[in-house]
Amino acid sequence: MKNHVQPGHYLTFTAAAPVTHGQRVLMGALFGIAATNAATGEDFEAAITGVYELPKAAEEITAGARVYWDAAEGHVTLDDDGNPLVGAATVTAAAGAALVPVRLNGVTV
Repeated sequence: MKNHVQPGHYLTFTAAAPVTHGQRVLMGALFGIAATNAATGEDFEAAITGVYELPKAAEEITAGARVYWDAAEGHVTLDDDGNPLVGAATVTAAAGAALVPVRLNGVTV
C-alpha cells in the first residue's frame, strides 16, 4: 500500500524521565513496554502490541477482562476510575498472583 508507514508493533517514544528496558511507559494515549533503556529526553522504542506479563493489583483478574494501568501503583487493575484501558488479560490470575499476561491494545482509552 502506498500509504503504509510501518507495522506499528513498536513505536518511538521520548523519555520524560529515565527509562529502563521492560518498564511500562505512557506517552499521551500510547501505552507500551520499553524495549531499551533511555535517559531523559532520549528517544527509545516501545512495544505497544503483543502479550506481556504485567504486575497486577491484589485482585482476581479473569481471562478476557479489561485491565487498566494504575500509574500511581505501577500495576494493572480492574479499576477504571481515572486509569486508562491498556488491554485485556489473556489468562485468569488469582488475587495472590503478582503478574498477569496482558494483550496490549496499542492505545489507551
